[in-house]
Amino acid sequence: MDETGIDLYRKQCPGSQDIKRPKPEYIKCYKCGAEVEIWSDEINAECEDCGTINDRERKSTCLDWCKFAEECVGEEKYKKWKGES
Repeated sequence: MDETGIDLYRKQCPGSQDIKRPKPEYIKCYKCGAEVEIWSDEINAECEDCGTINDRERKSTCLDWCKFAEECVGEEKYKKWKGES
C-alpha cells in the first residue's frame, strides 16, 4: 500500500475504532461483584469498591493479526494492548 492507501485504511478500519476512540464499558468485579468501568482500549481496571484489578475477557482483534496494527493505532496503544508496556 502506498502512503495514501495506508492513511485511508487507518481511517476506515472498523477493528481499531474502539482503540483509537475509546468508550466506557462495564464488567463485574471478580471479587465483590460491583460494576467496574473499563475503557475499550484498556486491558484491566481497578474496582473502586474493593481495589481488585479486573482483567477484561480478551477477544481476538485486528491488533492480533493485522500487519498495520501498530502503525494504525500508534506504538504506545499497540504495546499496551499487547501487554508490552
